[in-house]
Amino acid sequence: MKGQIVKILSNLYFVNCNNQIIECHSRGNFRNKKITPVVGDYCIVDIESKYIMEILPRKNFLIRPLVANIDQGLIVTSLKTPDFSTNLLDKLILIMELNNIKPIICITKEDIASDNIKENVKDTLDYYRKIGYEVFYNYEIKEIKKIFKDKITVFTGQTGAGKSSLFNRLDPNLNFETGEVSIALGRGKHTTRFVELINLFDGKLVDTPGFSSIDLSIYSKEQIKQSFIEFKKYKCKYNDCMHINESIDDCEVKKAVETKKILESRYQNYVNFILKKE
Repeated sequence: MKGQIVKILSNLYFVNCNNQIIECHSRGNFRNKKITPVVGDYCIVDIESKYIMEILPRKNFLIRPLVANIDQGLIVTSLKTPDFSTNLLDKLILIMELNNIKPIICITKEDIASDNIKENVKDTLDYYRKIGYEVFYNYEIKEIKKIFKDKITVFTGQTGAGKSSLFNRLDPNLNFETGEVSIALGRGKHTTRFVELINLFDGKLVDTPGFSSIDLSIYSKEQIKQSFIEFKKYKCKYNDCMHINESIDDCEVKKAVETKKILESRYQNYVNFILKKE
């Protein structure tokens, strides 16, 4: 029978088969074949023996967080404590784009941010909307609930940004533990203990541990370039233009940055991501 892994605890796999949760083990030869079942995997289950017999092909796969077959990612980003970071936001968007996951931005902690921070971030968020990304504030609960229908959504973002708090605002019955933020480090305590797929709002949500480091080493420079979606509308003189060392006369992307059609921080983050590959 076909099912989907919704939770993993130690060596026990919780598989949803026709809305029934079956506790399963995996076949011993998975390890020999270097197959690691993860939350989100679709699989074939032997109901009688309660063993996962086969892992079906994946739409996509993330290592951190360890999850598969995701449709969209809600990137939870705070304005304060921890401070708003376009570098981290663009890195998370990049990971989503590279894995064919739709990025959606959700802003938290506007209530404790200064007017100056809110004004500066507003202009930045307007840019992300302009290039095609949805942006919500965490108090727009009614609007946020609508995005989950018929989708598998991963929650991610900087530790301490308020993912668990947002979960609880969406549905108080979830009762996720929230953590304090370390003032010295500017980041929160990890409050999510395991990855779990939850049925909610006619879709499925994935809660994941917060993280701050993301490995881009497995991706090529060309893949990174193609994932900055707004760059694609500008046709440079040379098809292999990387928008870094080329002259501004030959590079339409550089011209767009200079004329403020492309957000300066987006371009600088792109350059940093590419240069770290060298």
